[in-house]
Amino acid sequence: MRLKGPLSNSYPAAVALVVCALIPYLALSTALTPLAPIISKSVGLSQQGMQLTNGMANAAYAFGTVAAVQLAVHLRGRRMLFLYALLFVIGSVLAAGAWTPGLFVAGHIVQGLCTSLMLIAAVPPLVIGWPSRKMPWTAATMNMCIFGAVALGPVIGGVQAGANDWRPLFWVVAGIGLLALIFVVLTFEDQEPQDRSAPWDWVAQGLAGVGCAAAFFGASQLETHPFVSTIVLLPLLGGLALVVLLVVYEYRAENPLMPMRSLSSTFPVAGIIVAITAGAASVAVVELVQMALQTKMSPTHLGMLFWPEFGAAVGTALLFGLIFRTRFVALMAFLGVLTLAAGAAVFTGVAHGGDAVVLVGSGVVGLGVGASVSPALFSAGFSLKNTQLPRVFALIELLRGVGAFMIGPILLHVAQTVGGNPQAGTKTAIWICAGIALAGAATSALVVLLGRGRLQAPDLDTWLDGEGPAIDSPPLFAAVRGEREPAGAGRR
Repeated sequence: MRLKGPLSNSYPAAVALVVCALIPYLALSTALTPLAPIISKSVGLSQQGMQLTNGMANAAYAFGTVAAVQLAVHLRGRRMLFLYALLFVIGSVLAAGAWTPGLFVAGHIVQGLCTSLMLIAAVPPLVIGWPSRKMPWTAATMNMCIFGAVALGPVIGGVQAGANDWRPLFWVVAGIGLLALIFVVLTFEDQEPQDRSAPWDWVAQGLAGVGCAAAFFGASQLETHPFVSTIVLLPLLGGLALVVLLVVYEYRAENPLMPMRSLSSTFPVAGIIVAITAGAASVAVVELVQMALQTKMSPTHLGMLFWPEFGAAVGTALLFGLIFRTRFVALMAFLGVLTLAAGAAVFTGVAHGGDAVVLVGSGVVGLGVGASVSPALFSAGFSLKNTQLPRVFALIELLRGVGAFMIGPILLHVAQTVGGNPQAGTKTAIWICAGIALAGAATSALVVLLGRGRLQAPDLDTWLDGEGPAIDSPPLFAAVRGEREPAGAGRR
């Protein structure tokens, strides 16, 4: 007889678990920019040490998605989720109560790793474990958890920096993590491993782990070293090469951990492009604005100017839920990344535009990021059977994490070293963010056009029943290669 918690059949409890598991670290990841000097002074970390800690925590988040998929294949998923949540609480307590640099570094890295482990263990069951009528609510919840939390981070960070204290925020994170652990117990329902006979993909684990660690290490060294220095360029380029090699290896593997070959069709590729570019542009542009204004206004005042980003992210999450059953999900992702580019363009006037530029720019960026990444992720997931969803999420979050958290330090370095003065350098770096978003929109649109992709409403019932994909995704470049569309393409 399987063990079952008292709320194992409660959809609201399952949603609460995902909310409490994802929000703490994702909000923290964007709240730390104004808090970094305060934390460094409090625990005795150098400025470079703090940058490296953030980089390694983000690298752990990116790698954790791959590790979670591998562990789910061979171990009982719900038991592992309990372990992940417990470790997150322990790491959060270590970070919040740290009196030495080592405790803070270890605690924060554990927070990043366990968040992505919980994401892969908790989110796919919420998506595919309930009737199709629940899925729009699930999609809206995921959007608010991931991107609403990221958008709320600058507000929270500004308020805490204005109070010249950081520990209360970390203790709140620990408390929310404890709630996640409680909901894991309450909703517990034991489950068998996916396939114990499958091989352990140690090559994928090694490439993902070493690649993320090296790339993020190199990017974090830009705080005190020039871009062309060996300590920056060698690990940065080497790490990125390993991540690319991971993608190639998984594509060619006979029994891959992540279904690269299955994802190599029109809508998954377009969705992955949108997710990577939107993640990279959105996180970097907010960090650039925070850096540009940190000496011109109080942290609290600056944080308050980012409320429109959070409001817009929540609004787009609700809109995503409303259109979830329609054919416009992929279109929403495309329009979202275009909107993100427009928000970055607004921010180019931040040096001289005052509060109004930040208010408008943050709102437009919030609209863009909320409308782009989650719809792109589901467009990719709907193109495969639902059993592949954890692996699809893992791959996209790995690549999005690399783009989102590694580009920021590089563009901050550009802002400080290009153009002759910080104002000109910041403007150049923000324009690069806009260019990244525009390139993502143009490339994804080209992929869809060359693949003869058509907007389709997802067949959620067929997908949830495991009978096939929810949408038909044509082969890549079908129009150029002269391939015919799959049967039923565009039937909706």
